[in-house]
Formats: sequence, structure tokens, C-alpha cells
Amino acid sequence: MTDKLDFIREDVESLKESGLLINVRTMESAADAWMVVDGRRVLNFCTNNYLGLANHPKMKEAAKRAIDEWGVGPAAVRTIAGTQGLHLQLERKLAEFKGVEDALYVQSGLCANQAAIPPLVGREDVIFSDRLNHASIIDGCRLARSKIVVYEHCDPVDAERVIKENIGNYRRGLLVTDGVFSMDGDVAPLDKLYEVAERYGVMTMVDDAHGEGVLGRGKGIVAHFGLHGRFDLEMGTLSKAFGVVGGSLAGKKIIIDYLRQKARPFLFSSAVTPADTAACLAAIELVEESPELVDKLWENAEYFKAGMKDLGFDTGKTETPIVPVMLGEAVLAKTFSRRLFEEGIFAMALGFPTVPRGKARIRVMNTAAHSREDLDIGLVAFEKVGKELGVI
Repeated sequence: MTDKLDFIREDVESLKESGLLINVRTMESAADAWMVVDGRRVLNFCTNNYLGLANHPKMKEAAKRAIDEWGVGPAAVRTIAGTQGLHLQLERKLAEFKGVEDALYVQSGLCANQAAIPPLVGREDVIFSDRLNHASIIDGCRLARSKIVVYEHCDPVDAERVIKENIGNYRRGLLVTDGVFSMDGDVAPLDKLYEVAERYGVMTMVDDAHGEGVLGRGKGIVAHFGLHGRFDLEMGTLSKAFGVVGGSLAGKKIIIDYLRQKARPFLFSSAVTPADTAACLAAIELVEESPELVDKLWENAEYFKAGMKDLGFDTGKTETPIVPVMLGEAVLAKTFSRRLFEEGIFAMALGFPTVPRGKARIRVMNTAAHSREDLDIGLVAFEKVGKELGVI
């Protein structure tokens, strides 16, 4: 008799053979430029800690004070007994920071996309989605049960084509795109997409997870394109440049008020902890007070990208501090990552389904926490491993 779990064993073996099995390394120290991972001190090129805030003393102190005042958890969903003054304070701060009317704070960026999309569109509606949108956007679209029409990546001409062909057949439409695409580091042409959407009366939403703290002097992609107050909804995350955890939805007050009534992650999951919320408040203040952090991030990114190109690596079409080192096959990317770790560099391989088949890569995340010496150490290691494996 066949074991009912044989299909799982077979699938795991298939993942191993194809080089797609995910091996999770263990961090044994705080996220910073250098960390202890699996018992080894390594240079960290993995985390999304763009501004180096994840281990910042001011944020740790804010979290400790919040625990003393508010305890360790709100102990309920926000609509029952879980909203604390800290949550409301952070939402006001987020709205001010983003230059919008209102904001909603939820548990994560993934939750934010699932909170926003299903209430805005349903079975009678259509969603226009970039071909390379993040998995959390895709999941949010599926939950909405709307017709999903994909337009070619970062192509406003194709976006207009599909809107023109479809919008008349549905009750309403929503155009949703990543701002910065996390695997390739390129930037959506948000100004042109906005013009197209407005022309046809389509709602607009952007996932700014990798734009906040990076573009627009740290305020994100909407600020970068000068679209404050015009884009209907901005999704953000507090887990990357801000170094903590949580997701946000920011935009017109009528939309945010509506989401407070309809967003399932807000209505059915406990609120974010006081410590995390207070740390997020401190992070926004630090970004506002310290524009030099954003400058340092970009200086490091440009230096590292130039160095990698000089060595002969293919870094794709990145326009941001995300540096994809394109390697092609998953097995090669895994081997490259393992050899980098042996050389003291923590940079994980990314393969299918995170990226398309045949486009496996090492994704280097530059941060403001890295020194020029750190980047040089990284370049030396990449050169050594690249030559050893015949990549350069």
C-alpha cells in the first residue's frame, strides 16, 4: 500500500536534485553589516536592512520603554480590544511621513496586500497587474476573485492596451504594481502608469516595500515621482529599510476608513506588539532626522555595482541598491553561495519559484551599515569565487 505522504518525499527529493531545495541558515547575532551565521562571523549581504536600523540603539531603547509601559502584547485584534495609543500614533506618523491623509498599520507587508486588494475589487471587477509583481500581490489578487489581466513588465504602453481592451467589461478596475522590484532592483515607471490609469478611471495601488527608505529621499517611490496625494493607495512595510516588522497602507482617508471596516488581516488577527510599534516610530524619526543614511546607502550601492561590473559580473537592469548577480542555473547559484559563505560572505542563492526558472542568482543587498572596506572584502570574495566557478 502506498504511503499517503510519499508524494511529499518524492517532491523533496526532486527539489534536492534540481538544486531548488531551500536551506535556511541560522542567524546567531543581530542583523548588521557583520553577523554570526551558523557559528561563523560573516559579512552580511542578505538582509533588507537598507539603512542599518535593525540594531540601532535608539530603536532598541524605544522598544524597551514600550514593553515597560504597554507590556509585551495587545492580546486582541484591534477592533475588539487590541488597538493601543501607540498604534494610532504610528498611523498618524506614517501618514505625515508619506504625505497622505491617513494610514493603517497591519502585521506585515504580505498582510497589507491581502488586506487592501480584496476589499477594493471583487468578482465583477478587473485587476491589471505587472508580470513580475511580488507573490504577496499575486495572492491578494487571487483572494479578490477578480479577473486578473497581466501587462508586460514595467510597460505602460502594454498596460494601456490591456486596460483599453478590458475595462468596459467590468464594474471597476485596479492597477497594482511593485514600486521597486525586489529580485531585479528596477523601478516601475509610476508616473506613466498613473497617467494611463487616470485616463480610464482605474484605481491605483503601489507596493512600496523596497522603495521606502530608499527612493524619494527615503519617503518612497510616490515621492520619487512627485505623485503625493494622487496615487490612491501605497502599501509599505516596516520590515526592510525601517528594520522592524509590520505593514502599512497609506492614502486617501476614505480608502483607509473603508479598509478599517473590510480588511481581514486587520479584523481577524491580533495587533502588532508595543515593542515593534514603538521601534517603528523611532525608525521613521531616524529617517527624517538622518538623510545622510539614505545618501550612504546609495554611495555604497553605486560603488559595489561599479566594482561588480568591472569584474565582469552580470548585474541585470538594477536601478537601486539591490544587486542581482545573474548566474542562470539553480545548482550553480547554490554552489556559488556556499563558496561565498566559506569565504566569509553571507549571500544566499535565489531560484525558482522566487525567480523564473533559468534566472537563478545571488542577490546582494547593500546597506548604509556597510563600510567601504566591507564592500571591498565582498568584491574580492566575489572575484575569487567567480573565477573559480568560471562565471567571470
